[in-house]
Amino acid sequence: MVRLLWRFGLLLLLAIFFAWLADRPGTVSIQWLGREIRMSVVVAAGLLLAGLVALSFLWQVVRRLWRSPTAAREFWRFRRHRKAYESLSQGIIAAGAGDAHAASKHAAIAGNILSDEPLVNVLAAQAAQLKGDHANVKRVFEEMTRSPETEVLGLRGLFAEARRSGDLVAALGHAEKALALNPRLPWASSAVLQVQTARKLWLDAGKTLDQQGRSGLLKRDEANRKRAAMLTAEALGIEDENRGRALELASEAHKLDPALVPAACVAARCHIADGSARRAMRVLGETWGAARHADLAELASRSQPGDTAESRFERVRDFVGKSDDSVEAAYALARAALAARRLDVARQALSPHVADRPQARLCALMADIEEADGDKGRSREWLARAIHAPRDPMWVSDGVASPRWVPVSPVTGEIVPCEWKVPFDMPALPATEAPEHLLVVEDRPVAVPAAAPPALAAKPGDVATLPFQRPPDDPGIPDDDKA
Repeated sequence: MVRLLWRFGLLLLLAIFFAWLADRPGTVSIQWLGREIRMSVVVAAGLLLAGLVALSFLWQVVRRLWRSPTAAREFWRFRRHRKAYESLSQGIIAAGAGDAHAASKHAAIAGNILSDEPLVNVLAAQAAQLKGDHANVKRVFEEMTRSPETEVLGLRGLFAEARRSGDLVAALGHAEKALALNPRLPWASSAVLQVQTARKLWLDAGKTLDQQGRSGLLKRDEANRKRAAMLTAEALGIEDENRGRALELASEAHKLDPALVPAACVAARCHIADGSARRAMRVLGETWGAARHADLAELASRSQPGDTAESRFERVRDFVGKSDDSVEAAYALARAALAARRLDVARQALSPHVADRPQARLCALMADIEEADGDKGRSREWLARAIHAPRDPMWVSDGVASPRWVPVSPVTGEIVPCEWKVPFDMPALPATEAPEHLLVVEDRPVAVPAAAPPALAAKPGDVATLPFQRPPDDPGIPDDDKA
């Protein structure tokens, strides 16, 4: 539409121009080779315009003839490139479908023509991966790192190959190079973090998490929580050799995550060793308000070395306060009371928690209280109850229970919260209350229809479990060791 308007405007201007010449008559005289040619101004302007048009047409014809060989070469080149791109497209489709032979064939056809096309190397790498030719895969990715356009993609491929072969040092190097090129690459940052945690480079992992938080790859509070776990892991590892550095790391971790019990314990032990009982109690108190754990009360009781059992009991009583609803507080207070021979106080502390299915540790503690009181019969009764009592709390990370806190998941290696809680334990329900069939799924019984497969079916009143290779909270002790 715009071009049509331009042409119409040009014709209008020419018409106005010739009308203006017609209103102003005149003659044009040309003398050439002994001849004289006379014509009006309008005719001269028309002939001049026609001559210009003819010259332009002639120039276009000559130009096309002159460039015809080049045009022919470009035409055949265009056809070859079109076929090459068709092969490239078909190869990508074949690679996606898992056809290694077709993908390799189309990659070779496209590579002969499109030598500078980055997608050709990508297709060649995919075809080699489908064939299992890892040496060729590595070679293709190394070629891709030589081009600025595909360097990051090549580094990612080399990282994947190094991780597959178990070469964590090379994998870390490739990921660090990619992260240096682009600090906001999520895969590179995550890859560096995974390798750092696998090699237990806790401080380096903390720096990576801090960078993720500043770049927006992680929420700031999540990055702080994970970074606190890394600093705590490093502090636990160097606590015996370098107590001063361990105190710095644990204090920083405590500031980032006040609810992290191991960080508070490390900081408190270091303060107690340095004779700073008041600082230790402040750290322990802050964490006790966010997360109850008996180790916190135990450290609080021993904040003053050389104290008597009575002094430790009073300190624990002041530390736990009026938190009678907490099992951890009751357990810590009862232990301190037993050590101080305050048997009535110990019974009173445990009484709200031993009435209905007490934990094994509470049963064992009640047995110690009764034995200290001289009643060995009741002590044996509590020990018998402890055998069938629910499991005690443990550190649970990704479904795996452990007596010690761990900074990363023992299943995936990811940085996940390690929680102090009762591990997976599903007590059997009475037959009168149980559904016809029960299936334990995610710590709760789920009714199974009567038409369920035989593997999931159970007798009325029984509790069936999923066919796990091992229970989620089993730390993975071999059967030979159990025997």
